Amino acid sequence: MKAAVTWIFSVLLALAFLGAGLAKLTAQPMMVGEFQTFGYPLWFMYVTGLIEIAGAIFVLAPRFARIGAGLLVCVMIGALISHLSHGQAAMIGVPVILLLLALAVGTLRGWTGVRTAQPA
Repeated sequence: MKAAVTWIFSVLLALAFLGAGLAKLTAQPMMVGEFQTFGYPLWFMYVTGLIEIAGAIFVLAPRFARIGAGLLVCVMIGALISHLSHGQAAMIGVPVILLLLALAVGTLRGWTGVRTAQPA
């Protein structure tokens, strides 16, 4: 059951971020407008899109899923900060859901918390 839930969450996360990343890379007017509203340079939209697509691909590869989930968690924290610092608290619903989904995938794929160095 855990494996099925992990895959369902991973696929949902990947689909969401493939769409969002492609929208950024193709400079969809809505995305350009958002980045302008936040005062970010246009090149940052493309970098974010690349990170989102990389994260989406990584979450579908079990070996790299934790890295992908970590990238997507960082992107969603940035989105939350951007919305909240620009008075758009009503817009944080989707970023919160995607953040929670990325955290769930990372946890299901084996995040175990802080790792300590093992004695030699």
